[in-house]
Amino acid sequence: MSREELQRQTLAAALGDAGMVRDVFDDVDGWVASVGPSPPDPLGAEVWVFDPGLSRVLLVRHPWRGWVPPGGQVEPGETPRQAARRELFEETGVEADLLAQPAAVDVRSYKTGEPPTLSLSYAAFGDPSATLVAEPAQPAAWMSLDQAWESWFPDDRFRMREYAQGLVD
Repeated sequence: MSREELQRQTLAAALGDAGMVRDVFDDVDGWVASVGPSPPDPLGAEVWVFDPGLSRVLLVRHPWRGWVPPGGQVEPGETPRQAARRELFEETGVEADLLAQPAAVDVRSYKTGEPPTLSLSYAAFGDPSATLVAEPAQPAAWMSLDQAWESWFPDDRFRMREYAQGLVD
């Protein structure tokens, strides 16, 4: 299968999940219209892992993005859901079942000067007492949803907190 066909499959999976999310941020429809059937590489996927009490979230300290949810690039032929689970494990050592409904979709740029891309956020529950196995120079930690943390994406804390509150309601 060609790379272009793999990209189309990945985009189809991403758009399928995007149609099921609870929260849509940014101009997702505009981004989809602008890229057509072949998105630029890469799409993004991340996991919002909450403690059972929904008061903390698992984050990793990216070297220049600050504290962010575990996540990264969706590889060709991989669905965003698969990428999110893979990245979660690679960055924290945590294996988790993602909730059936994706948490959010947005359009964001991961580097200054880079074009924005579609990113899906999935949710899961984790055990804060479990040992975390972080990547070198990228520590992982449980952070309170009520405390501020330095992040390239400062709205994420509010988005995650609102999502967690919706799980309680």
